[in-house]
Amino acid sequence: MSFFFQNVHQGYPTETLVRFLKARDWDATKAHKMLVDSLNWRIQNEIDSILEKPIVPLELYRSIRESQLVGLSGYSKEGLPVFGIGVGLSTYDKASVHYYVQSHIQINEYRDRIILPTATKKFGRPISTSIKVLDMTGLKLSALNLLKILTAISAVDDLNYPEKAETYYIVNAPYIFSACWKVVKPLLQERTRKKIHVLHGCGRDELLKIMDHSALPHFCRLEGSSKISLNDVNNCFSLDHPFHQELYHYIEQQALNQELVKQGSLHVDIPDQDLEDAKIVEVIKAEFHKLGEQNGSPMVTVNNSVV
Repeated sequence: MSFFFQNVHQGYPTETLVRFLKARDWDATKAHKMLVDSLNWRIQNEIDSILEKPIVPLELYRSIRESQLVGLSGYSKEGLPVFGIGVGLSTYDKASVHYYVQSHIQINEYRDRIILPTATKKFGRPISTSIKVLDMTGLKLSALNLLKILTAISAVDDLNYPEKAETYYIVNAPYIFSACWKVVKPLLQERTRKKIHVLHGCGRDELLKIMDHSALPHFCRLEGSSKISLNDVNNCFSLDHPFHQELYHYIEQQALNQELVKQGSLHVDIPDQDLEDAKIVEVIKAEFHKLGEQNGSPMVTVNNSVV
């Protein structure tokens, strides 16, 4: 199992063990179980070879990029990768959940095996976390229909990639987010609450304190700039953005080296949520229904058939 641990720690085993300890409030027994479970998950789902399995054909991957909005926009002044995430405008409706989970894990693995080690060498110190800027533009009550796939992705991250985000910045937050945040915030662990910062508007002025303008996600550069075309290379969500081009070509090359290019999604087992996380999801559902009733909107039904 030590071989599989190498792709997790990338030369920094102590720092990795600390991440798992933090995730379990410094309970060594629970942290050990979490790490062993994660390594078994990696073995059973062949995660170490997931960067050898491109999503093909290319047009399918482009559709995923247009409906699962995430991308690397640059680096902070301290060298941390900055990932933009289009929470409000992601639709997850162009492919099966398996493709979206596969794509998400591939970005995680590329971050951990390529992006972070490269940043570590460039800045001359261990860099093992990233900054996430979450764009809430377009968030609607209908987002309740996406909770199943979002909780699946969250469970993968929480149980197998713990403490990989240094800070979360929320920008362009509409009323629906603010209403949910009021009831969810008290349920979060203090460690998590301290990581989350809700910024005014597009957050540009605050973010410029920790990163240069060139590193800002496109939706933070100007008010209303979330609408930038997905075909624009300055849009970090776009397949044409340098980050996604490098990622896709890297996976293609790894597959060619292994002669593994084939169609079909990779079915990864989704870990069960922690009880605390499951409780938060139920609170979010209840708040969405409450807001729907207040606004006179029809009750939103969670789509249980997304598979």
